[in-house]
Amino acid sequence: MPQNFIDLGEEKMIKTISVLEKDLGLVRTGRANPSILNNVSIAYYGVNTPLNQIASISVPEAQTLMIKPYDRTILKDIEKAIQIADLNLVPINDGTVIRINFPPLTEQRRKDLVKEVRAMAENYKIVIRNIRREMMDQIKKMEKDSQITEDDLKKESDNIQKLTDKFTDKIDGIIKEKEKAIMEI
Repeated sequence: MPQNFIDLGEEKMIKTISVLEKDLGLVRTGRANPSILNNVSIAYYGVNTPLNQIASISVPEAQTLMIKPYDRTILKDIEKAIQIADLNLVPINDGTVIRINFPPLTEQRRKDLVKEVRAMAENYKIVIRNIRREMMDQIKKMEKDSQITEDDLKKESDNIQKLTDKFTDKIDGIIKEKEKAIMEI
């Protein structure tokens, strides 16, 4: 019975890690990254459509993104949507494709981004610890209701803590890699 709670908690922790990775994809590094445009949508035939569904996004050079829409008539709409998205990017429309040049990050901007990433990591660690707390509450309730013994409570508590440590260490590793990418010149 306690294993179901632990499996459910581990599943929540895995989802938390995947959301963290998705959010980190939106943080700009010194290189062009197509995932920075994931939240950009365009009104295409009256339907809000994600940019990556109506255009191919490529990285021809380390500092440049190239957006080639499948329908050239929406170039201006794409350009406008990128500007509205408030990503601090300047789209350049040449009539067939849109290019976005990523200027090199200043040292101060890199440090600010690292601070943002560390704050983000701490928020996700809090989520992991909240999942741990929920699992511990469930195990303690089971012991109180005499569904498990005190020894089982201790063993399961240790398992839950090991699982929590594993995921917080994983967050630390992911953040360390992102910081390295941000500080890379």
